[in-house]
Amino acid sequence: MRKLLGRIGLPIVAILLLGFGVFHMLSAQPHQAPTTPPALPPRSPLGPTIAAAGIVESQSENIAIGSAHSGVVLEVYVPADKAGIRVQAGDPLLRVDDRQLKAQLAWQQATLAAAEADLARLEAMPRTEELPAAEAKVRAAQSNLRLMRDQRERADQLKARGSIADQELVQRRLAQESAEAELARAQADLELLQAGAWEPDKQIARAKIAEAKAEIDQTQVEIERSLVRAPVDGEVLQVNVRPGEFVGTPPGQPLVLLGDFRQPHVRVDIDEHDIPRFRTGAKAKAFVRGDGEQELPLRFVRVEPYVIPKRSLTGDNTERVDTRVLQVIYAVDSADAPIFVGQQMDVFVDAAPAAVSLARSEGK
Repeated sequence: MRKLLGRIGLPIVAILLLGFGVFHMLSAQPHQAPTTPPALPPRSPLGPTIAAAGIVESQSENIAIGSAHSGVVLEVYVPADKAGIRVQAGDPLLRVDDRQLKAQLAWQQATLAAAEADLARLEAMPRTEELPAAEAKVRAAQSNLRLMRDQRERADQLKARGSIADQELVQRRLAQESAEAELARAQADLELLQAGAWEPDKQIARAKIAEAKAEIDQTQVEIERSLVRAPVDGEVLQVNVRPGEFVGTPPGQPLVLLGDFRQPHVRVDIDEHDIPRFRTGAKAKAFVRGDGEQELPLRFVRVEPYVIPKRSLTGDNTERVDTRVLQVIYAVDSADAPIFVGQQMDVFVDAAPAAVSLARSEGK
């Protein structure tokens, strides 16, 4: 009896214990009610479509502002807390240290003033104060020549009567010749003085002035390049520089990100496998990530006809970036759309049916 009870009872007890364990395990698990997603996934509002990812950008595309000069930033006219304001083309954004250039400009301006003064001196020649002295030298040389000529004539008369030696006569003749030479030199000096400055000297002075002006212009251009201005009208999207920071050329990151966001654009990446079904000018709809109900109409702008390697947008490991994409630009027609530059969107592009695309390719 004991053996029979052991052969039958033990299996029954084991089965009961097993059932109790399964019941306890099932009852101990927490009961979770089905949850609804915070936002419904986007659904294509069109017929046959191409699903693609898009990213919002400015109408002028996002312009990464850099600096033409490296150096320490002295001023930032649009600080980071004012990002989002609108600026006009030519408005200053920031200024790199230009004190050395301004000091160089002052020195070059002084050099220009000296060159202009030298040219003015040459053009004003002869000085009126110098002419009377030169004319007096000519008159003195003329008087001396008349004296030497008179002495020679007297020596000739005395020689004819034999009252003078030959040596003295020769001296009188040489004295007359010396007086003639002095008169010729005095007259030449007067004519040179009256002629004014030599024209080649004036040309050299003018060339120095032109050189000084060119150096000033070059320095002024470099000073202007130290002031970074907005190239187009647009909004300041981001400011990545502060006064006192050193910037290089090119900088490690955009100093200021600028873009014209009056008409938002969406850059849509169409997978290379979907390119045969894409038609230029096709309609498209977009949905903001996280809001699958708000539909934004898109207007075709252009196609960039160069297929490029796909760039990772989300950084997710599941995102394939080993394909190539065709980038298509669409404009967001809704003026009050709550979107921002850099925001991702789910885009559905109206596509030709596969059969139509196949027939089109076979027709070619």
